Parts: sequence; C-alpha cells; structure tokens
Amino acid sequence: MNTRRDFLQKITYSAMALPFLPSKWHFDLASFDNRPYDGPVLRVAIMGLGGYGTRVAEAMQACKKAKLVGVISGTPAKIKDWQSKYQIPEKNCYNYENFDALKDNPDIDAVYVITPNALHHDQVIRAAKAGKHVICEKPMGLNAKEGEEMVRACEEANVKLLVGYRMHFEPNTLEVVRMRQHGDFGKILFFQGQCGFRIGDPNQWRLDKPLAGGGALMDIGIYAINGARYMVGEEPIWVTAQETKTDPVKFKEGVDETILFQLGFPSGAVASCLSTYNMNHLDRFFLNGEKGFAEMQPSTGYGPIAGRTHKGKLTQPHITHQTIQMEEMASIILEGKEAIIPVDGKEGLKDLKIIDAIYKSCKTGDKLNLNL
Repeated sequence: MNTRRDFLQKITYSAMALPFLPSKWHFDLASFDNRPYDGPVLRVAIMGLGGYGTRVAEAMQACKKAKLVGVISGTPAKIKDWQSKYQIPEKNCYNYENFDALKDNPDIDAVYVITPNALHHDQVIRAAKAGKHVICEKPMGLNAKEGEEMVRACEEANVKLLVGYRMHFEPNTLEVVRMRQHGDFGKILFFQGQCGFRIGDPNQWRLDKPLAGGGALMDIGIYAINGARYMVGEEPIWVTAQETKTDPVKFKEGVDETILFQLGFPSGAVASCLSTYNMNHLDRFFLNGEKGFAEMQPSTGYGPIAGRTHKGKLTQPHITHQTIQMEEMASIILEGKEAIIPVDGKEGLKDLKIIDAIYKSCKTGDKLNLNL
C-alpha cells in the first residue's frame, strides 16, 4: 500500500536530554535513559495488528512505563506471529468476537484501538464496559455523535479514554507551544496547516466510505484541525470549507480528495488549511504573530520534526513519537499526570465537531458557527 507512511524516513531513537525548560514543559526523560525504573507499568493490549499497530508495538519495546502484553485481531496468523515476536501468552490473545472477556483478565490494564475508523465506536465502548482504559487512534469516531457516546461510555465505566495524538508529546511541537504561551510571537494572527500525500491502492480501507467515514480529512486533515487549535491556543468559533474532486472514480461519493477549510478564533486570528489525498510534499505548519513566527516542515510526520522560528532553528531532540506517547499516556492513566496539550476523549470530540462542520460547509457553502 502506497501511503504517506511509505515515504516517511525511518524513525530513530534518541536518548539525548532536553535543554532546560520551565518545569511544566520538561518531559520526564528518565523513561528514555539507562536509569532503572521500578514504578507502575501500564499493561496494554493492541487491537488491530496492521501497519500502525506494528509501529506502536515496536516503539513500545523502548518504554519502561508501558508494556505490550496482549493482542486483539481478526487474523489468527497475525496473533501467532505477535505471540512469538513479543512473548505474549495465549491467555492474553483475543479476537473481535470474544474480547469482551477482557473483563475477566486482570493482567491487561488498557486497550489501544488501532482499527479502521468505523470500528472505533463499538470497540471502544466494549473495551470500556470490560473495565479497561482505552487509547483510540484518531479520528476518535466517525462523527461527534459517536464521540459523545464514547466519552459517556468511558465515564460511566470509570475508565480513561485517550486519543492517539502523538504530536501532543513531540518536543519541537511543545517548544513552539511554550514560546507562544510565553508571548514570544506576540498576538497570534494567522495559522496555516498543509497536510497531504498522493494515496496509492484504490481498494484500501481509507478510500472505503463505510470503513473510513470520509477521505483525507479524517486521516490527515485532522492534523491541521488539531494543530490549528494547539498552535493558536484557542478554540475556533467559525468554519468555512470547500471541496475539490478531480478523480471521482478513485474518490467516490463521501470520500473527500481535497478540502480547503478556514477557521476563525475569538481573538481574531484565522487559520487556512489544506487536506488532500492527491498531492505530495504537504506536511507544513506556519504560525504568524505580531512579534514573530514559527514554521515546521515536516510538522506531523513520524520524524524528525524540523522547523524554525524568528529566533532560529528548532533544536529539541527527536524521540520516537509512539515511544514517548505511550510513556506519557502511562503516566496519565496510572499517575493522573496532565498532558501539556490534552489527549483525552473530550479533546477528540472537539475535532469531530469541527470535522462535522467542515463536511457540512462543503455541502452548503455556508459559514458555520462552532460551539466547542
């Protein structure tokens, strides 16, 4: 399958220490050096053993606070392969029909749902009812209604719901957010987010409306939506959007090829964003303020993330995104730590509300108010 992930350079792992930052911005990099760790460990079962599930599993081998202990898959051969590779006991292996039995397994704390978008809603709710914390890949659901039901189900089950927003833990991204909060850019005026690649196999699930729920916007446009919010530091209050489709055979009804969308914020800042499955070399964020700017390119790939500000090059170390994500999420679940940029279900729900509004604006041509 020829997707953006095929073009990203091979991820690397760095155990370099971060330069000094104010304490609330400083990662606990004890998880990434050679000092022993004897605190609590989050025991995770991965649901969905495809390409990204494999990437997460590999990254977790470097974790000290999170450990892969179980798998859930509809493909018996994959389960056998993962059992052998990651030393997973038979009692921690499930399929999509029987994983409700997780409720009787005290050796698994959390389920990481990494399946096609349309499956997230039911699988997250079932995992929550089994009494397990849930990490769900983005987009959290197909729409805001699904998202609300997922958040409510996890609240009722008294389990945490987190969304796989790996960029919320990425050091260069957090440095830009820190600078913005510190006032280095002055009043924020404008954000631009460009997210796109030319998608390959026309038969893949990402181009299947019932499984994907949409097209490029659900898969990669969500990075620009989410990025606009944490880079500007406000919640948008209006949206406009326009869809362009050049290949209606490949991009069937309900599967967007290219969408331009604009967001407005209470301060007067505006965002202009592009989401596409038909153009390569689009992975860029730009933030402009009265006193300075930040430019990140690549801005959301697997890394290293690169960029500069009016003060110079961004120089935070690269750490495999999924490794630091799982370490930090373990701290959130086990220790009640708060993420600098939220990653909970309510955060995921806000993005789904914006996605709903973008699709509606594409159809109606209207400027729509948002209430997040």
